[in-house]
Amino acid sequence: METINSINLKRGEIVLCGSPDKQFGSVAFIISCSKEIKKDFDLAIALLHSFEYDQAEKVFARIIDKEPQCAMAFWGVAMSNYHLLWTPPSIAELEKGSKAIKIAQGIVQKSKKETDYINAVAQLYHGWESVDHKTRCINYEKAMEKIHLEYPDDTEASIFYALALNGSANPADYSFKNQRKAGAILDSIYPREFSHPGVVHYIIHTYDNPELAEIALPAARRYASVAPSSAHALHMPSHIFTRMGLWDESIHSNLNSISSAKCYAEETGIKGHWDEELHGLDYLVYAYLQKGENDHAREQLDYLKTIKHVSPVNFKVAYAFAAIPARYFLENRMWQAAASHRVDSANIQWKDFPWQKAMVHFTRLLGSAQIGKIDSARAELISLHIIFDTLTNQKDSYKAGQVQIQINTSEAWILFKEGKYEEALKRMNIAADMEDNTQKHPVTPGEVIPARELLGDMLQQMKQPGKALVAYEANLKKNPNRFNGLYGAALAAERSRNPEKANAYYQQLIRISNSTNSDRPELDKARMFLRKTD
Repeated sequence: METINSINLKRGEIVLCGSPDKQFGSVAFIISCSKEIKKDFDLAIALLHSFEYDQAEKVFARIIDKEPQCAMAFWGVAMSNYHLLWTPPSIAELEKGSKAIKIAQGIVQKSKKETDYINAVAQLYHGWESVDHKTRCINYEKAMEKIHLEYPDDTEASIFYALALNGSANPADYSFKNQRKAGAILDSIYPREFSHPGVVHYIIHTYDNPELAEIALPAARRYASVAPSSAHALHMPSHIFTRMGLWDESIHSNLNSISSAKCYAEETGIKGHWDEELHGLDYLVYAYLQKGENDHAREQLDYLKTIKHVSPVNFKVAYAFAAIPARYFLENRMWQAAASHRVDSANIQWKDFPWQKAMVHFTRLLGSAQIGKIDSARAELISLHIIFDTLTNQKDSYKAGQVQIQINTSEAWILFKEGKYEEALKRMNIAADMEDNTQKHPVTPGEVIPARELLGDMLQQMKQPGKALVAYEANLKKNPNRFNGLYGAALAAERSRNPEKANAYYQQLIRISNSTNSDRPELDKARMFLRKTD
């Protein structure tokens, strides 16, 4: 009992908001523990599949209290503390998961398959003091592959293997090898398990990229009804809606998720706000901006400024605080505001989140460059280089690469404002090519502003509308229905004397911006052009 107490398990009533039915989907996980805990175990697995990690741990703890010899309950605790698709676990989570695994491995009464499951999750924790997160994820994926192959009739093994494939996927792999393999597994299960939260959830993550997103649309439209009591399940469909430019559906999804997250914070007594609320806000503001609904986006930005405490503080919280105001200023070309941007910190220690901090410097740099304050822009560029070095030293190649894209973009606009157009274009093309060959982070709705769209803006200012149109159209393939991408393409087509394309893009812009109270001047321009060509 003393060993179990040392884990410091989360305990208490299960608190989730959403459907009054408290539905989380249909799960049936076969274990050798007693029938009395079967219902709780399936509930915990369902929560785990919707990334409701704290609540899942509470249920696993309840099982341990009832049946301390249930080895798979300790497996569940380890799974609850390692978030494969989010940020790497904290030291406290690593220590807790390691202790849970040790107890599970020491329990004799378990089947061979359960032993395999426990030894597989051990790979996520083994040698964590010296072995990096990515390597441990790959080791776990390989262990889960063996279980998947050895027990082909175990649906849960297949589903968790698909998750492991997504967790170990290389962001630079544009063949989507892992995602396609995971997708094949999940797609084969979906017809018979369409109410399984893990299946629909992981299909969304698997196809959360421009090339594959449409495949996940049926699952995206189903997930919220499968697990309506999970704030994350209510939000998750918006990943696909964002990839496809379905802004109204994304807004609906995130308004529901934010409402659920606020309820959760209140019911659990969280000081301030829950991190899932901030995640939903990030996607919500992005969608509002693409519809040209500045009033709603500004309302959320003002609300963000009132938030002084979030729990837990993690990757997605810092990202939301950095990205929401950055997007608002940059999407609206509010250069003066961008140049003087100061991020609201809440209870965030920004030194712990260098990539997110880079977005603040990048926003100030673009604003400063656009209003001619080149010295200020160069000072921000120095900060970006320092952050790049920090991330490189941390061996975080993905985030270092993201900052390198910002550095190339920043240097391009500084050169452009200095009249060095050929060098500026070369640097901007390098940034756009780098970004095209890098997948977005699974937590984010997208780049704070796409590099190829900025290339189009630069070509537009250089009075090269034909080349600008090519850049905008290439970006719209990756980021469909972006407000500035559609307007830029329409304007470039108009200026390059291609009225048919101009008409099509202006009409598309009007269709996605179906709000009657948008104050975006680009919409007035679009309507004026369409009236003339009627």
